[in-house]
Amino acid sequence: MMKFVGKKVRDDIVSDFGVTLVSAGSMLDEELIGLLGNHQVDLYSLELLDSGPRPVINFVDQAVLRSKELFESIGLTGKVPVEDIKGEVIPLVLQVSQHSNLFQLFESVKAVDEYTYQHNIGVGILSTLIGRWMELPDEELEILSLAGTLHDVGKVYISGDILNKPGKLTKEEYEQVKRHAQFGYDLLCQVPHLDPRIPLAALQHHERNDGRGYPFGAKEHDIELFSKIIAVADIFHAMSSRRSYHEPRAFYEIADQMRDDSFGLLDPMVVTLFLDKVMEKLIGETVLLTDGHHGEVISLNPHQPLAPLVKVGEEFIDLSRRTDIHIKSIFIPA
Repeated sequence: MMKFVGKKVRDDIVSDFGVTLVSAGSMLDEELIGLLGNHQVDLYSLELLDSGPRPVINFVDQAVLRSKELFESIGLTGKVPVEDIKGEVIPLVLQVSQHSNLFQLFESVKAVDEYTYQHNIGVGILSTLIGRWMELPDEELEILSLAGTLHDVGKVYISGDILNKPGKLTKEEYEQVKRHAQFGYDLLCQVPHLDPRIPLAALQHHERNDGRGYPFGAKEHDIELFSKIIAVADIFHAMSSRRSYHEPRAFYEIADQMRDDSFGLLDPMVVTLFLDKVMEKLIGETVLLTDGHHGEVISLNPHQPLAPLVKVGEEFIDLSRRTDIHIKSIFIPA
């Protein structure tokens, strides 16, 4: 029924008793669809209209809501409803990853509450975005989208008190959290005919190229490509989101940290591709600088792409020559 969400009804929908259930021109959402289902209205018989472009945040919220319901069912049944996720969540993930404005996309996937569920969708979308930049074929993109969305599925077996703890975890609590990688792998290995890279991504997304990751301390050549992609998406999303123990980090801090992590921790090819694409898209955007001024990004410095030339009023500021000013955030129009 998700295909009907966002459509408008052309005519009034009236019950058998003559009561108007939905007025002409109304946009269908899950609540209205449920109401019509209770009155046994055949949705396929209705004249429906496209409602025009929907804000990307609507698609993200829709994906988060449905994924939350499906993930909660895993904790009860011990089974991953992969077909439901593939049919109802992954199409939304794929659609959002094609959004034309990269920074609106980034803003829409930031987690502000219920971090676990928003993180699942955010990482699925960002992993798919990276896969598109790598020009993966559609079939591979769908597998990567599913792997990214399910990378943290093992957290259904970790206490919510630990996952949402506002302070620093104890050593014992951190060891418990680390078990989610193995839990996720075990869960996904039970799904028949699942591409093996999907459970492997759940197992490996915290492994690091230099062997300092977990659960096995695997090194660069033993980590599968999809796992490396999802690791980059995972870290970017975590740093750019509000967590119970920290606020979103500034744009320049995230970019600098990811660049530093490409020297040993994260795959350098994936990180370089991600940062290069992000900075290319930054040209022409309005940014907030750490000194409180707004400016327009004019051009990139080929030797220091993370420190572009910014125009503030009539002044041009070369951030590669200023160590005291950085890009704090990108202005997103309402």
